[in-house]
Amino acid sequence: MTTDVDRVSSAVGWRARAVTVTAATTAAAAIWLVAATAGTTLTVGMQGRPPMTIGLRLVIATALAASLAGCGALALLERLTKHARTWWTGTALATLLASFGPILTAQTTGGVRLTLALMHIAVATVLILGLRRTRRS
Repeated sequence: MTTDVDRVSSAVGWRARAVTVTAATTAAAAIWLVAATAGTTLTVGMQGRPPMTIGLRLVIATALAASLAGCGALALLERLTKHARTWWTGTALATLLASFGPILTAQTTGGVRLTLALMHIAVATVLILGLRRTRRS
């Protein structure tokens, strides 16, 4: 039986998760804006593909998609195990490490690599710290 307290607790949990997703997306956008203001154009080339410029829209869309995927993964784990936060944190850290692969292999400058790495770290940090503090009842 669901009580009013359960519904309020669940709503508060989802609200906190929405704020965390927004903060993670904003962190990536802020890093892009600082880099753009400093004159850095995020242009990367991958083997066999023409170079592409990573614009603000792509940064926002990617950070938002990754954040929502992380939030969804945590929600799923909460339904499957009592140790959801532990499993989710390990998965999030492994995903962060894996995300450095394309950054390290891209054909670009050191400044662009650093900017991309900072974006990945910022999004992961906000998500890991923010979502670990939320609890769905």
